Amino acid sequence: MAAQVSPRNWNDARVSKPRNYRASFGAQTFDDRELKQLGRTHSSADIPATFQQLRGAGFENISFDLIAGLPNQTLSGWRRNLDQALQLKPDHLSLYLLDVHEGTPLADQIRTGMRQKPDDDLAGEMYQVMVDEVCAAGYEHYEISNFSLPGFASRHNTKYWTGAPIMAWLLRAFVRRAAPCWSNERDAAKYVQVIEQEGSPVVERTDLNEEDAARSRSFLGAFDAWVGSGRVRKRFGSDLRDRYVSDLGRLVEAGLIEFDERLMRLTKRGRCVE
Repeated sequence: MAAQVSPRNWNDARVSKPRNYRASFGAQTFDDRELKQLGRTHSSADIPATFQQLRGAGFENISFDLIAGLPNQTLSGWRRNLDQALQLKPDHLSLYLLDVHEGTPLADQIRTGMRQKPDDDLAGEMYQVMVDEVCAAGYEHYEISNFSLPGFASRHNTKYWTGAPIMAWLLRAFVRRAAPCWSNERDAAKYVQVIEQEGSPVVERTDLNEEDAARSRSFLGAFDAWVGSGRVRKRFGSDLRDRYVSDLGRLVEAGLIEFDERLMRLTKRGRCVE
């Protein structure tokens, strides 16, 4: 993570200035014990060092991520993580709840009892603390796990939730246009193999009809700060509340979503429910 950053080539006319780009790196946690538990090779001291290297190299837009809900992580420990992150004043923060994937060392350790299973209720409390403290520090909560200072929201993230067309190539690429959508092989060795044997790395393809596309747009938009009913009406010819009146009514009654005149969003409670 703490790779050396050198500005020596940025005076070359062929290289864009770093202020035109966002530099992102994975911090995960400021707790060395937790970093070791995650199998990370960097230390907590590397995080501010890397941040300052990037600033010194000329980057005016820097982002890093933190993970909440780690095994044995406490609420007070999570608050310390947030405090140290905010002291650096990054332009963008990605703050995730731990997602344990089958087949990973952490999943194996939890299954065998070597590590404690993450506490979902505690993780939800950490999420609420995260939202309150980061927003109080002047950040905009523009997407369910992402925060930015005004003007620094990620255009890449926003494309996913607004339904904008996405084109991508090579390993693990996901491509979305109006229809269809498809994704490429994720494993590097298999990617090369299917290219050589079949000429295409596509392993999954989805054709969406209008109804499926409308549902997808509404669902994905909920991960953004707001879903604009007008945008959905313009694209699909009807308002969200007209199209899904029964389903949305139940979600409103459960306190999971809320509306104003034109927009829908997840409530704080709704953002914690999978």
